[in-house]
Amino acid sequence: MTAVAPQPQAQPQAQRQARSAPSIAVRARDVIVSEWTKLRSVRSTYWTLLIAVVTALGGSVLLATGNAHSKGGKPLDPVASIFIGWLEYPVLAVGILGVLTFTAECGSGQIRTTFAAVPQRLVVLAGKASVAGAVTLAVGELLAFTGFFLTQAILSGRSNAISLGQPGVLRAVLAGGGCLCVVTLLGFGLGAIIRHTAGAVAALPAVIYLPIVFATLPTPWNYWITRFTPVLAAFQLVSPHPSGHYFPPGLSLLVLIAWPAVALAVAGLLINRRDA
Repeated sequence: MTAVAPQPQAQPQAQRQARSAPSIAVRARDVIVSEWTKLRSVRSTYWTLLIAVVTALGGSVLLATGNAHSKGGKPLDPVASIFIGWLEYPVLAVGILGVLTFTAECGSGQIRTTFAAVPQRLVVLAGKASVAGAVTLAVGELLAFTGFFLTQAILSGRSNAISLGQPGVLRAVLAGGGCLCVVTLLGFGLGAIIRHTAGAVAALPAVIYLPIVFATLPTPWNYWITRFTPVLAAFQLVSPHPSGHYFPPGLSLLVLIAWPAVALAVAGLLINRRDA
């Protein structure tokens, strides 16, 4: 009688799926690569970054030229000499880039395909935010140092020129580039919460600039409240000589980071409770 070899028992389905499922690192890498491909394949990315570059550098050069011909000998603060233009158009440009990073897919319906490919929606949210933040951080730092050196080239040989070696200047220039990244993540968070491009774009300047109205309150309430606003926190960071009325740079950095952090936290809570 011929012996029959025992057949291996079928592995449970859960074990087979666990063995075939990619690791968290692999999934995160795939999501980031996918989001990077999406970001660089749309024209809005290049237009918003171009607007940020032109307005930031153009404003820096124009202001530095005006100060080079002024008779005052007071050293310039990098806030005034470099980042003055960053309060409007460049900030809004990168903020809109953050909004579009999420809402563009919502408008086209592609977000359903994205969530079908990656059911873990928080992973999608984190991947999109990481890519948008990394891009604007790199561009922001490049703009910060380029604007600084352009400004100082115009002011070279004058008493109001400054250098990176002076106390607080390097920190201020680095912070200037980081501010663009913060605004991008804030815009991204608003876009993920509102899920509508026009609504999120309208909300962005309101969130950034509207709290400044508290500066009209009587002293000391104006200082106590406005120290929590993103604009004043940014000013403290990009100034070598921060004002004593507001938080020091360390606390101002926490205030600035808290704005996009809260927006992203709310977006994370809502993303699993909504239909795609």
